[in-house]
Amino acid sequence: MKKEYRLRSNRDFQYAFKKGRSLGHPLLVLIYRRNNSTLTRVGFSVTKKFGKAVQRNRIKRQLREIVRLQYHHLKQGYDIIFVVRREAKGASYHTLEKAVNNLLKRGNLYK
Repeated sequence: MKKEYRLRSNRDFQYAFKKGRSLGHPLLVLIYRRNNSTLTRVGFSVTKKFGKAVQRNRIKRQLREIVRLQYHHLKQGYDIIFVVRREAKGASYHTLEKAVNNLLKRGNLYK
C-alpha cells in the first residue's frame, strides 16, 4: 500500500477514534470518518495484548495486503482504522479477508 494511503499520525488516529463511526466484528473493529481530502487513508491498530511484535506485525502485513487489493474499490475521502481483536490471533488470511470485506460493506465504503 502506498505511503500516502496510510494513516500514520497520532493526531489523525485520535481524531478518528473521537469523531468516527465504528462497526464491530468478532475479529476486527472498523472505525471510519470523512476527511477533507480526495484520498482514503487506512491505518491499523494492534494492542500489545495481542502478542509479541512478530505476531502483531504479521497481522498488520496481512491486513495491509487485503486493503491494498481492495483499495481501488473504496470510496475516496475517508480515514479508516482497523482495530484488531485478540480473537484474530489464529485467523487465516482468508478469514481476515472476509472480515474486512464484511466491515467495509456494512460501512458503505465501497464505490
